[in-house]
Amino acid sequence: MEGTEGFVGPNVPSLMMTKMEPHGDSWALEDCKDVRASCGEVTKVEVDKDFLCPICIQTMKDVFSTACGHSFCYMCIMTHLNNRNNCPCCGLYLTNNQLFPNFLLNKLLRKASACQFVTNASPTEHIRQALKQNEVSVKELDSLLLLLAEKKHKAEQEEAEANMEVLLEFLHRSRQVKQDELNELQADLSFLKEDIAYVERQRMELAKSKERYSMKIRMLTSGQSPKPDRLACGSSTMSGAVSLFRNGQGGASVPTDGPRRRVESNQRFVLSMKQEASGDSLDCDFSNSVGTGAAQTSVVLAKKRRVSQQFEDLQECYLHKRRNERRKSGFQRQKTAKDGTSKIDDLCMDRSGLEDFKSVLTAFTRYSKLRVIAELRHGDLFHSSNIVSSSIEFDRDDEFFATAGVSRRIKVFEFATVVNELADVHCPVVEMTTRSKLSCLSWNKYIKPHIASSDYEGIVTVWDVNTCQSIMEYEEHEKRAWSVDFSKKEPTRLVSGSDDGKVKVWCTRQETSVLNIDIKANICCVKYNPGSSNYVAVGSADSNIHYFDLRNAQSPLHVFHGHRKAVSYVKFVSPNELASASTDSTLRLWDVEENSVIRTLKGHANEKNFVGLTVNSEYIACGSETNDVYVYHKAMSKPAAFHRFGSPDQEDSDDDASHFISAVCWKSDSPTMLAANSQGTIKVLVLAP
Repeated sequence: MEGTEGFVGPNVPSLMMTKMEPHGDSWALEDCKDVRASCGEVTKVEVDKDFLCPICIQTMKDVFSTACGHSFCYMCIMTHLNNRNNCPCCGLYLTNNQLFPNFLLNKLLRKASACQFVTNASPTEHIRQALKQNEVSVKELDSLLLLLAEKKHKAEQEEAEANMEVLLEFLHRSRQVKQDELNELQADLSFLKEDIAYVERQRMELAKSKERYSMKIRMLTSGQSPKPDRLACGSSTMSGAVSLFRNGQGGASVPTDGPRRRVESNQRFVLSMKQEASGDSLDCDFSNSVGTGAAQTSVVLAKKRRVSQQFEDLQECYLHKRRNERRKSGFQRQKTAKDGTSKIDDLCMDRSGLEDFKSVLTAFTRYSKLRVIAELRHGDLFHSSNIVSSSIEFDRDDEFFATAGVSRRIKVFEFATVVNELADVHCPVVEMTTRSKLSCLSWNKYIKPHIASSDYEGIVTVWDVNTCQSIMEYEEHEKRAWSVDFSKKEPTRLVSGSDDGKVKVWCTRQETSVLNIDIKANICCVKYNPGSSNYVAVGSADSNIHYFDLRNAQSPLHVFHGHRKAVSYVKFVSPNELASASTDSTLRLWDVEENSVIRTLKGHANEKNFVGLTVNSEYIACGSETNDVYVYHKAMSKPAAFHRFGSPDQEDSDDDASHFISAVCWKSDSPTMLAANSQGTIKVLVLAP
């Protein structure tokens, strides 16, 4: 959160290997490795535990017994006695002179090994041993070779048949996959063919409408009465003519002589236009039309360039919406056929996907950059590091915004004053002092003066901005609290998360928490679902997002996996869409209903600091450790616009590179946003074409 005290993500605990110690006074297990090597490795078979050496835990070899009655491998017990003069099992005094060979146990072990070999050996091993131990005649060898040749031929045939079966299944599966791809491609091509025809018809209608409007304007400016539309009139001998001005009447018929009132109004309109126009009005109109056409052409070319830069993402978005619409229309048709209800409007169903994509394309191509319209000027310009903003939030009505950070102050500014007044210093309308550095702010969306804060001491405070006093202070967190959020549906409820691994739900009418959730990982962010006060999203240092139903908080409803590092922010784009930011330099958009990732957004840099995240209905914005603000459209994986904080001077470029964006916030669903960096600079940015 800070420039000099930048956030270092909590480390995930790692499992440490525990060194095994010997029992009693026996020598270290590491020393036994040399003994095993000298004794030789034995076959790994199941043997009686009584045949295992207590030192090397392997089948005993060259067994020797002690005066106290315990048996060991000879090399194992001799190595032990070189280090200690006691029995490894009972601890009695023991020397080399008290060791005796155990012939009976050695004999039993050899027989057991032979039996285990016979039991576990393969048929090939049995044949090999028989050929080595016994004399075999040439006739027996010929019959054995013939049998082996038959066995080999049969095995090769079976292997070939199995390979053919596997190959055939692979080919069938590959053909099915390619056939499915072909069917999907053909369906996509049919979508494109239909949509191209539909859009061309719409374009022709727009061109005709534009031509009719231009003709009407020319007629009015020249003082001529409008002529009837011959395309719409079947014959000049008709008792009525279709009006040229189809102002929502659908081509209604009027008498041929026309009302005198309309003619007089047209004459007045023409007269006023002639009075306003100068003598060279036609030349001016021509030059203006040429200039407007050139400007429009440049705008179209700019939009086409933006589409070309992210063509693959746009194509994926288009196909995704059209395929979903096809599935929905298919389900609807099945339901209609099953229920016997009236036929649905196929044309409307087939066009909704195209209209959805059209809205996405329009929103995406509308803006291409971020423009600075104002900059907040602090009074303490020489100590800007003390005014680093960790959080910026607009109030309920977007009239005021609050900033908080390492300065231990909550400052409230009037947005209109900052934007409209050119002042050397912008003074806050309200300033509240806290005991510790602040990490997060959250305005109450119902009670306008109430704002909540979380700080580095783990204290969650609810403030009244009108009185500049705290209403409630909650001190149950044991470590630093990173995040706090008011519920939009229940204004008395708020949730907080801390480095102590606890998520706590509070009520402003109670002095203690009403619910505790233990995540067992550092909590970096919490957020209520805007559609319900029962659901909370929690981002943690274990790189996961835990989605809880507070009515049953014993276990999460969903756990979203995908980020590779700590999840620093979670924000709801809609009740069903959740955006998350992580120190793996990615943003992710999730479907909380389907428990799946929708899209991964990349382009900014974020590996260790809190750089901010803000969302509205269409755009997602975040900061970067390169001192840039990035804006993504939620349907695109690459940035739609960005703005770099910093000085235009080349000498200051190195100093700017050491700073990062620390907080961002949209002004509701408008294209305006606030952004702050670790240098203490706060700017008002707006999306521009």
